[in-house]
Amino acid sequence: MMYGVADTASLHFATAANKIGNGLDEQLENFIKEHPDTKLVIIDTMQKIREAGGEAYSYASDYEIIGKLKRFADRHSICIVTVHHTRKQPAGDSFETISGTTGLLGCADGALLMQKKKRTALEATVDAVGRDQQDQILYLKKDADTQIWSLERTENEPYQEPPDPVLDTVSQLVSSESREWTGSPTELAETVNTGMAANALTKYLNVKSGRLLDEYHVKYENRAKHSGRQVKLTYMVIDNVEYEVID
Repeated sequence: MMYGVADTASLHFATAANKIGNGLDEQLENFIKEHPDTKLVIIDTMQKIREAGGEAYSYASDYEIIGKLKRFADRHSICIVTVHHTRKQPAGDSFETISGTTGLLGCADGALLMQKKKRTALEATVDAVGRDQQDQILYLKKDADTQIWSLERTENEPYQEPPDPVLDTVSQLVSSESREWTGSPTELAETVNTGMAANALTKYLNVKSGRLLDEYHVKYENRAKHSGRQVKLTYMVIDNVEYEVID
């Protein structure tokens, strides 16, 4: 590969793919089975995986293709990034330059729009919008030798959620020394003593499980057993990421 990096153990390329709804779904499922630790899939470009249907696409078809990818991503708790093109025509809103209808942006969780003043420019901006984040503009600069983009600054300070006392308390039940806690919803409510009823606490944790994992490294599971529902908390050990470079 270019710029001295020959290969990494966790990076895989596919130079051909079937269409969404006509083989790609099975390809993605099989890949996830072979590589269950997958976190990110990048599709470049979206047009390559669209079902044949002519040049014109409707809002419904745009919404449907992103919807299929989103359902797959949600089902496997991964991120899917699809690369798409913009139109050359100017627009009042930069996101209106995205080729296709508003169905693409309407169904996706978020969008990143990269713009340069001219093709050879080493500076660029990335407009970011999304459901779970504030609107943001990233200012980037590219190293001409390595071709790597670096973040110079942001338009706004990154949003930080206020502290959550419930998650703080729940996360303290596990640690690197005691990695698992298991019990019924009632036992959990009694143990953390937050003042929340068992059903209210588990519903709250169902919603906040993503933040509990991201910020506290605690995985939350709530499963039905023969004896009733069982809650399991697991402290996820964070290992240093290693990259293998092959000469």
